[in-house]
Amino acid sequence: MTHRRLRYGFVTVVAGSLLVGCSSGAGSEPTDEPASAARTIDIRIANGAVSPANTRTEAAVGQRIVLRVDSDATDELHVHSAPTHTFPVAAASGQQFDFTVTVPGRVEIELHHLGRTVTTLLVRQ
Repeated sequence: MTHRRLRYGFVTVVAGSLLVGCSSGAGSEPTDEPASAARTIDIRIANGAVSPANTRTEAAVGQRIVLRVDSDATDELHVHSAPTHTFPVAAASGQQFDFTVTVPGRVEIELHHLGRTVTTLLVRQ
């Protein structure tokens, strides 16, 4: 009986996390989470080149991911998580996009028009 209760409790927690965890869109909502808990990735797009490129970044399930972008061209950042996120990149400095990942695994963040992988998040429990 205890094993069954634990299983149902676990399913309830996971389902609740999926309902609350992710947001998509260009903006971000304020959070009570300390800034030090966020994983920040600085991205620079200049003259058709992107930095970083093809890196790996550690993250935890539910951790806030912040992408800070300076770009001289328009593009789209695609985050291949469940659910996916798409962020429009303008030719501007100081852009910021936030999201969380609720399912552990590998999550690619890529620039659509340049066809380049910026980083692969290694999301762990």
